[in-house]
Amino acid sequence: MAFTAKDVQALREKTGVGMMDCKKALVESDGDMDKAIDILREKGLASAAKKASRVAAEGVVAAYSNDKCGALVEINCETDFVAKGEPFVNLANSVVKTVVETNPADVEALLATKIADGNGTVEEAVQEVFLALRENMKVRRFTRVEGHVATYIHAGGTVGVLVAFDTDDAIAAKPEFAEMGKNIAMQVAAMSPEYLSQDEISEDELAKMKAITIDSALNKPDSLPVPILNSLIDEAKAGKWSAEDTAVYEGLDQKQRKNFVNFISKEAYATLAEIAISHKSEISENKIFVGLVQGRISKQIKEICLLEQTFVRSDLFDGTVGGYVNSVAKSLGAEIKATSFVRLAKGEGIEKKQEDFAAEIASMIK
Repeated sequence: MAFTAKDVQALREKTGVGMMDCKKALVESDGDMDKAIDILREKGLASAAKKASRVAAEGVVAAYSNDKCGALVEINCETDFVAKGEPFVNLANSVVKTVVETNPADVEALLATKIADGNGTVEEAVQEVFLALRENMKVRRFTRVEGHVATYIHAGGTVGVLVAFDTDDAIAAKPEFAEMGKNIAMQVAAMSPEYLSQDEISEDELAKMKAITIDSALNKPDSLPVPILNSLIDEAKAGKWSAEDTAVYEGLDQKQRKNFVNFISKEAYATLAEIAISHKSEISENKIFVGLVQGRISKQIKEICLLEQTFVRSDLFDGTVGGYVNSVAKSLGAEIKATSFVRLAKGEGIEKKQEDFAAEIASMIK
């Protein structure tokens, strides 16, 4: 069966594959358009296998929600150029919609599911985009939460956030609720909290946090309360510091002693830290030190717990995120409770291959 240049162009438009590959497929299929598409798919599968070893650390996080649930999906590819292209973005949007509508058990089940607004499976849709763009790509992960949710996508898919709330349908339908949800999702994107609230931190985690805080304080003796610091310095001067460092410290006036670290040697400072660590048990029981440690832990909790964080939109509300939620709930005459959140950052945890182009070129010209 003969074919024309228009047939080649038509095949290219259907598949997105290069002109020469389309022509070869039509030759191989004797001009049969459907067989040519199958041939390109088969070759695409072979090509995809070759490309599978390439690191796909770029891509996008996409979000979709309705009045019943919401989802985030991360799909990866090799280059930022492809990630920003319309075909790849459209694929991600269709896949995340599929997650919301079908509730697959895992990525494997998702790949075998019929894609939203399409005819084939998610896996086939990914393959179609691969055929057009020729980059290793995969659906890496997704999360799906039922109930009232707010979603936010930052910087074209670099970060995706989903926040779930417990409230009634009427309140969830109000624009004030939607605005609040978006603002909190933006907070999560910007501040990257680890927990929803302090209640989610286990006793073991709190104990670990306390131990790290104590060790950190002792290893930085100039941050210790003045009475404790002075006793450590007295011990250091009584034979553990060099005569030179002792003389330097003794020569400082009261103002300079507040910044004594800038005058003594690194060795003298290290010695001071060693002395502090050697007295760990007694220092840890000092009431002043206990207060210092508790203050630092409280500060950490305010940084890592969403509801305890300072709300970044101080133009809207001056206080914590939890306070902001309560203020919106009060203004609407309803109960609103943030129950969970998910933050996905594109490519997090994927080890990117470090290219040494100079070495590669050098090896090619040997």
